[in-house]
Amino acid sequence: MPSYIALLRGINVAGHNPVAMSDLRDLFAELGFTGTKSLLQSGNLVFHSDRPAGVALESRLEKETLKRLNISADYIVRSAKEWERIVAGNPFPNEAKNSPNHLVAMFLKSAPAAANVAALQAAIQGPESLRCDGCHLYIVYPAGIGRSKLTGNLIEKKLGVRGTARNWNTILKLAALCESLL
Repeated sequence: MPSYIALLRGINVAGHNPVAMSDLRDLFAELGFTGTKSLLQSGNLVFHSDRPAGVALESRLEKETLKRLNISADYIVRSAKEWERIVAGNPFPNEAKNSPNHLVAMFLKSAPAAANVAALQAAIQGPESLRCDGCHLYIVYPAGIGRSKLTGNLIEKKLGVRGTARNWNTILKLAALCESLL
């Protein structure tokens, strides 16, 4: 059975949308997914499903999470094979090796228009750099994320697409967790 990674956007951040990972694992089990494991408290789940990933699965998870846990959150789901391609396609290998906490991938609900990506790149005011690859961005924050003007809100506003970001350490941990389910 195929493995998937589900990322939740906007939970357990600064007290907003608090949810226990055990509640999410239970929800996934109730929905018929198997082998569900979570990583950290920020909404990272790995699971098996015979259903293909995509908008329909994301929508179902969003509706069921709202209905059963009273939590409104976006889900972004990628297959294990997609995740492998994301890791292998990283255009910033030196940053991944030397400073993985300053490299993030932002997973988007849909692919942004090229003009919107250009507008986002033009809006960068600091040392950050980014590359877009379909439904995700790779972003390097050489001076750190905390003080950067390249915020999630700015990115979503310029792209016109919602998304959620994970640092490279978390991305690699999720890849390993997904591999452990095989």
